[in-house]
Amino acid sequence: MVKHLENHEDFSKFINKGKVLVDFYAEWCGPCKMLAPILEEIDFIDVLKVNVDEFPGLASKYGVMSIPTLILFVDGEEKTKEIGFRNMDDIKKMVE
Repeated sequence: MVKHLENHEDFSKFINKGKVLVDFYAEWCGPCKMLAPILEEIDFIDVLKVNVDEFPGLASKYGVMSIPTLILFVDGEEKTKEIGFRNMDDIKKMVE
């Protein structure tokens, strides 16, 4: 399931429940656009998309300097961070 972050309060609620993959992206980002359909196909983990233009504070808090950045959270704790385009196999390895 892919969900788009709508407000700051939802971020902590979403990442605090099990494994969640967070995609920090922007509408104008080419590699982000390439990654989007891959994330839509994922059925093995919840995905939260965070637009860095709408939520720059969250991007800053998690050290997002380049996009796309994928961060795996487990029960609210950051476990893994990958920067740049990733294919489905890369994402599966990341969340194992």
